[in-house]
Amino acid sequence: MFNLVLFGPPGSGKGTQSENIVSTYKLQHISTGDLLRDEVSRHTPLGTEAKKYMDQGMLVPDEVVIGMISGKIDDARDARGFIFDGFPRTRPQAEALDKLLEFKNTKIHLVLALDVPEAELTKRLLGRGETSGRSDDNEDIIKKRITEYHSKTQPVANYYNEHGKLETVTGNHSITDTFKMLAKHINKYLLPIK
Repeated sequence: MFNLVLFGPPGSGKGTQSENIVSTYKLQHISTGDLLRDEVSRHTPLGTEAKKYMDQGMLVPDEVVIGMISGKIDDARDARGFIFDGFPRTRPQAEALDKLLEFKNTKIHLVLALDVPEAELTKRLLGRGETSGRSDDNEDIIKKRITEYHSKTQPVANYYNEHGKLETVTGNHSITDTFKMLAKHINKYLLPIK
């Protein structure tokens, strides 16, 4: 089982590249946001627990999220592997995920970080705001989101770098060219399914 974490600041193309990776390598996509919404809608014990925090505008505790990830992995035992999106966001979450995966006799094999210059991110997000009506359509908000992303994810990137798992890919090329660069790293572990 191959496990991948994909990082990228807002506007880096992470969503598009996640879809490309999932369809090319037939990995299961684990988005913590989607997991939370699914568990809450199904009124599972973890979903009920998470809803208590969400209703108060609080972050769902790591142990609840890890429990949901554990359940998702158990439900897809025959998967080729997983791509983690939106998790881990902190070093303690990365450590907790490592412990969970070790318990399941697997690990994070590769962490890919999309690196895009801030000017390009701003241009993309402003364009996305115009076409989709999303709220991140002014430069001050965009700058705050990018700064917050870097301050929160840098310790996680450092953690994986210390373990020799981090690869940085320049993401300001075309979608196709960026995907080719990501695929070059993934192919060392797992080949595409045609």
